[in-house]
Amino acid sequence: MKKRIRKAVFPAGGLGTRFLPATKVIPKEMLALVDKPIIQYGVEEAIASGIEHIIIVTGRGKSAIADHFDHSFELEATLERRGKHELLAVSRGVSGLARISYVRQKEPLGLGHAVLCAKDLVGDEPFAVVLPDDVIDAKVPCLRQMIRVFDQRGGSVLATQTVEGPGISAYGVLSGSQDPDNPRIYNCTGMVEKPKFEDAPSKQAIIGRYVLTPRVFELLEQTTPGAGGEIQLTDGILALVKEEKVFGYTFEGKRFDAGDKFGMLQATVEFALKRSDLGPQFREYLKGLQL
Repeated sequence: MKKRIRKAVFPAGGLGTRFLPATKVIPKEMLALVDKPIIQYGVEEAIASGIEHIIIVTGRGKSAIADHFDHSFELEATLERRGKHELLAVSRGVSGLARISYVRQKEPLGLGHAVLCAKDLVGDEPFAVVLPDDVIDAKVPCLRQMIRVFDQRGGSVLATQTVEGPGISAYGVLSGSQDPDNPRIYNCTGMVEKPKFEDAPSKQAIIGRYVLTPRVFELLEQTTPGAGGEIQLTDGILALVKEEKVFGYTFEGKRFDAGDKFGMLQATVEFALKRSDLGPQFREYLKGLQL
């Protein structure tokens, strides 16, 4: 019987140097996108996709993440005493979002190493990986779309977007061929990390969502660390491609790179405009700017 995707791993041990000085004391995953930390968007996407257990891989100085998803008894007692029932519901809603476990990545030794840290909590079952920096706005949650492909095809699934021009060099890029039955599915035969534009094997760029079989853990354990002693997830997936089916999937939706200052600004504007409580007033403000 095919195992269901029940668990999602959130690597959150990085230093967030692109957002210094803000991230000197605040984890980058806790930076606010409008009024929610960016990691919460990913957790909500996972829960909406049927995930039952969130595993967050943290590092030194990341205790604010656990505090955010925990009960805040003092805050809730104060809000209740003051009759702030709507705000109380918001606070309790965050702490009741999901079953969340934490595992510590003692050294930042690469994305593959971060995923490997979750091995014991994931066990011998397929699982998802969500990179909190990638915030995706979609009618059907991106991860749910990918899980549907996994259930239909029975192989690991990597979220991709089509990137035209030299910008492809900022991504891991798939090689392979478009599936004849579904143009959104790409039959993967390999991948190249950050190729030169002229050397890119396709326009299919990997972004921060993965559905993987547990075999990837063993392959990551066998992976030789690269520069800086880091173990890269792409190396483990490359080894997986040689043994199992791996698919790229061009998801329906819009992705924002909230790990980048410009991407965070784009996301802030677009998410604010979609809000019924903020959108109309914010739109009028933007129209009045002398640009």
